[in-house]
Amino acid sequence: MITDEQRAESMGDATREKLKQYIARIERLEAEKTELAADIREVYAESKTFGFDTKILRKTIALRKIEAHERAEQEALLELYMDAIGD
Repeated sequence: MITDEQRAESMGDATREKLKQYIARIERLEAEKTELAADIREVYAESKTFGFDTKILRKTIALRKIEAHERAEQEALLELYMDAIGD
């Protein structure tokens, strides 16, 4: 069985360098993602100070990501299910 050290040694310099580049890019993107998430939380907090319901804002944003015909189909199914259970 090949050890981790042997596997690392068998990598060529170009492969090793490419791996380092991928890892660096992923780490940079993860840091940007964290910063963006903080910015988004800040915007939600700001909107809350103006009296907007953040749950509804999140739902609105989620619905806007869905195409109109898919959204209409989901709403029709939801209405059907709610009628079926008597609510």
